[in-house]
Amino acid sequence: MDAQSSPSAPAATPLVIRREDYQPPVWLVGTVNLSFALGLDETRVTSVLKVHRNPEGSGETAIRLNGDGLIPLVVEVDEVVRNDWRMEGDDLVIDLPSDDHEISIVTQINPAANSQLMGLYASNGMLCTQCEAEGFRRITFFPDRPDVLSIYSVRMVGDKEAFPVLLSNGNCLAKGDCNDGTHWAEWHDPWPKPSYLFALVAGDLVATHGDFTTMSGRKVELNVWTRHGDEDRTDHALRSLINSMRWDEETFGREYDLDLFNIVAVSDFNMGAMENKGLNVFNTRYVLADQDTATDSDFDGVEGVIGHEYFHNWSGNRITCRDWFQLSLKEGFTVLRDQLFSADMGSEPVKRIEDVRVLRGTQFSEDSGPLAHPIRPDSYQEISNFYTSTVYNKGAEVIRMMRTMADFGAGRERFRKGTDLYFHRHDGEAATCEDFIKSIEEGAGLDLKQFRLWYSQAGTPTVTAHLTHEGDKTSLHLTQTVPPTPGQPVKSPMPIPLRVALFDRVTGQHHGEELVVLTGEEGRFDFFGYPVRPVLSINRGFSAPVVVETDETLEDLVFLAAHDDDPFARYEALQSLITRHLVAGVTGGLNEAARAQGRAAIATAMRTMLADPSLDDLMRGELLTLPTHAFIAERMAVSDPGMIEVEREGLKAWLGAELGDEMRAAHDRASAVPFSHEAASKGARKVKNQVLTYLAASEPEATARRAAAQYDVADNMTDRQGALTVLCGLQSPLREEKLADFHARYQDNALVVDKWFNLQAGSLHPQVLAHVKALAQHPDFTIANPNRVRALYMSLAINPPGFHDASGEGYRMIGDLIIALDPINAQTAARFVAPLGRWRRVEPVRGAMMKAQLERIVAQPGLSKDVFEQVSKSLG
Repeated sequence: MDAQSSPSAPAATPLVIRREDYQPPVWLVGTVNLSFALGLDETRVTSVLKVHRNPEGSGETAIRLNGDGLIPLVVEVDEVVRNDWRMEGDDLVIDLPSDDHEISIVTQINPAANSQLMGLYASNGMLCTQCEAEGFRRITFFPDRPDVLSIYSVRMVGDKEAFPVLLSNGNCLAKGDCNDGTHWAEWHDPWPKPSYLFALVAGDLVATHGDFTTMSGRKVELNVWTRHGDEDRTDHALRSLINSMRWDEETFGREYDLDLFNIVAVSDFNMGAMENKGLNVFNTRYVLADQDTATDSDFDGVEGVIGHEYFHNWSGNRITCRDWFQLSLKEGFTVLRDQLFSADMGSEPVKRIEDVRVLRGTQFSEDSGPLAHPIRPDSYQEISNFYTSTVYNKGAEVIRMMRTMADFGAGRERFRKGTDLYFHRHDGEAATCEDFIKSIEEGAGLDLKQFRLWYSQAGTPTVTAHLTHEGDKTSLHLTQTVPPTPGQPVKSPMPIPLRVALFDRVTGQHHGEELVVLTGEEGRFDFFGYPVRPVLSINRGFSAPVVVETDETLEDLVFLAAHDDDPFARYEALQSLITRHLVAGVTGGLNEAARAQGRAAIATAMRTMLADPSLDDLMRGELLTLPTHAFIAERMAVSDPGMIEVEREGLKAWLGAELGDEMRAAHDRASAVPFSHEAASKGARKVKNQVLTYLAASEPEATARRAAAQYDVADNMTDRQGALTVLCGLQSPLREEKLADFHARYQDNALVVDKWFNLQAGSLHPQVLAHVKALAQHPDFTIANPNRVRALYMSLAINPPGFHDASGEGYRMIGDLIIALDPINAQTAARFVAPLGRWRRVEPVRGAMMKAQLERIVAQPGLSKDVFEQVSKSLG
């Protein structure tokens, strides 16, 4: 297999990189000049590096230049050919006698053979790069680490017919034609950057153009590049970019710093997008959107990811990471920024609920499993495995807590002072998480000494809350526990900021919201002026990423679900009401009377919500959402996936029957709302599709007809996909009819065909495993495209009825995929390990089958470091 497509096999004991072993680079690179002679099957790269010895380095005379599958064709030092270089593993080592040198290296690579999609690779006839975290070393030899910042100049030469568009970082200085049918372009990025931010794109592309005038009056040219035929679906991406640029100026005072900003949509991409300076490369999924082919969720995703990558221009590019252990410095902060942006662009309460659902669905399980790690990890074998929900989403929540403590009751000025100080103090540097904390500490006037534990300790804290009442005094008693995690058996208490309110049971009002910060294992907070024991609303707005356990009664939760004026707390009360009921059912804690009482309480809360005129439909749609299977499982030390599904689907069917009239009326009302991108119309679609799921569980035949009718008249993808989602889970002839129509209608649109695979693999249909096996043989399926692989197999891996089928077949199918995919695309393969890694938290019979698949995978010869690390930790 070509070196560019084969991941390095792990050693018997893979090298462990430790944060405590960090050493400054021995050599720094001031400037990098890259010349590319481009071709799909053969690209020749000449790199010229101006290097100088780092006075803070170790003083070694040799320079180590990282490589991955490369062979140096020519090596020159100060324009003299050197043959005394040596290879140490994949790295090129050259002895250098002085403090300053110019090194020139020629390499040759095969982009078409690069199935790992790291470095320079081919995608549908175009060339593009992905260099984060360590892809640049697959292009040329270089000290490929984020604390080596250099100014890049790039010259590309390529066939003008095959590659009419030549793009790189920064600004285009010149371009022209050659006499042999090729053409060239020269680019220069004046801002020093690490190698992981280098980017190159060459292909037959078309752009949607726009511009933005910055707050200082400078005009910036904006381009969204796609393949021909896709340009009509880029208007939303361009609007999102302009909105992002304006928002970052207004909210964080950050102005764009180049004359040009390019986005390129690529169909073969391991990630969502990449923030390369001035040249963002995106998965097509997060660029292309229109009414007919993208759901409301897709539109939100485009806006959020466009914002995320743009915001990296300051929180990631202008200030980057000293080392990869500091990844949350840029990713956690930027996730928070994109969350705040999306909240301002749409519904703040709904966005907060969506973000918490993602955190609980992925990060909470990560934090309680074998792959748990702090947001600033202590060690790794393969850095690509640490692009995790912990680093991103929990990292954002930790910074959000700082913001809450700084700004609660004081507007938003204090946190902004801290971020302003951070940007001013560390602009142009490779910084650390500690640098960020110090800036917030000084700028916002906070004492964050104990708060630093959030960066070093893994695990999701559990807070137990209990109210006592005497006279007019109410006392809130809190305790916290931080669970043991791999390598961290004993934890210290962490500061936990909790927004709380106490509601009067009679008036339904509270005396005002307060912020309490639990700093020890226990704490008591007294409140006065409550002659009757109030109802506790705690962790309002999800002010801390913790699990809260309270002694609230069913009546308390129904009260909060109806009266709480904090939208998240209202949502949380209903979720708690349902979750408590389902967990009791799964664990055998419900007798007939308790089941009836619990269901009645849930129905009362839902009926009130459905009829509440003060609610907008976007919020109503969120309140209609049942707790996920994963969230329910997290509430138990060991779960039975089959029983969870029985209880969850049973409750859904009962509610569909009990509230059938109200739900059919809600569907009819929402169906009369015409399509637009306004909140009212989006909310109507959300309600419409949510109630269909309840009705399908209670009256499948009638709902199949209702869903088919919705599909037939749909003038947008949200309605069409919502209807097809329901039909996919039903045993009805209408299922096959509409699936065939959907494929025929969109067979030339790769992103929508992904949906076709996803809907079937993620369905509740009893034959879902047979469907997935058949789809794996479909002509439209390819294991080489990450989007298509995720659409089919990740949909199965997160679909409890299929993945946890009692036969163990779902586990075997994911094991087979990991083994087959690893030599093709190790980074994508490693992402499929985590669902199997939960085996200790699943009942013994299924757990043993999950473990057996991990043992089968780890026994494979030549396993990549990516997969080996994930599997060995999951077994360890």
